[in-house]
Amino acid sequence: MFLFDSIPWQTWVMWFVVLGALIGLNEVTRRWKWAAIAFFVALPLVLTIFVWPTTSGPGTSTGTWFHWVKVYSALAGCLGFMALRYVGKLSKSRWMLLFPPVILVLNVCEAVARDIQVAGLQGMHDGVFMVGGVWNYMNGAAGILNALCVCGWAGIMVSRDKSKDMVWPDMLWFWFIAYDLWNFAYVYNCVGDHAFYAGAAVLISCTLPAFFLKKGAWLQHRAHTLALWMMFTMAVPAFVTSSRFAVQSSHNETALFVVSAVSLLANVALAVYQVRTVVTRRRNPLRDQVFTHLKAYRVVVEENAPLDATTGAVREDRPLATV
Repeated sequence: MFLFDSIPWQTWVMWFVVLGALIGLNEVTRRWKWAAIAFFVALPLVLTIFVWPTTSGPGTSTGTWFHWVKVYSALAGCLGFMALRYVGKLSKSRWMLLFPPVILVLNVCEAVARDIQVAGLQGMHDGVFMVGGVWNYMNGAAGILNALCVCGWAGIMVSRDKSKDMVWPDMLWFWFIAYDLWNFAYVYNCVGDHAFYAGAAVLISCTLPAFFLKKGAWLQHRAHTLALWMMFTMAVPAFVTSSRFAVQSSHNETALFVVSAVSLLANVALAVYQVRTVVTRRRNPLRDQVFTHLKAYRVVVEENAPLDATTGAVREDRPLATV
């Protein structure tokens, strides 16, 4: 195969099991606060003390600085989003609303730094086979563009339904599809032998819910599914490296180049579209919500924004911090 070595049917079945488990656990942890506390507070404490020091120590495929930073930054995102969702006053603070874009951009920057680091590596490093090259720099540029296109943070709100999701109306499908392409390329470039699961399955597990289960909550879906996956692979690294279900990358330089080229082109297109929108509609991406003219934006607002107590209609006079 172009991207990976041969994939037997049993492994495809396991891929769908992983995908279904991540989507299912994301639904559980977003709908019930007790489940979120169990998975994102209690479980990580147990794993940090009793499991990860052994399973993800130096020399293992998950023992690099990046894996440790990534698991805790994903968990920090989950906890910060929980604070916004469940502590009422925080969702009305413009300063607290900076947390989602900041943690998101920091995560992108971590990956960009790793992509650039891997560019000069060849062969086995930290238990992972590396094929560094120009594709790492291409994808690093795509990641920077993706981070620069984060906008509309002042419109983040807590949904009015029982699940109290953190909803970001301006984070629409074209941004997170470009993110998915960039992030898959990052995983394929830097941890290629994990990419069948950590790239494809994990990214799809947050993207499908953003289209079909809870629109506008992509970043919350992403934090939950990424944290769940990172905790699992840190505890059971053999699953993606040496188990019967592991899938090796082809390590094909053409495949590496193509994947990063698609990522870069998608994020260039995203940046061009956003700049055009900002200029023609005179929006300030650091202050304003940029895509208010799009139907997809209005759907998210109408489904989640607070309602007027008298008329029952979506409140149009609400402050930006609560959209």
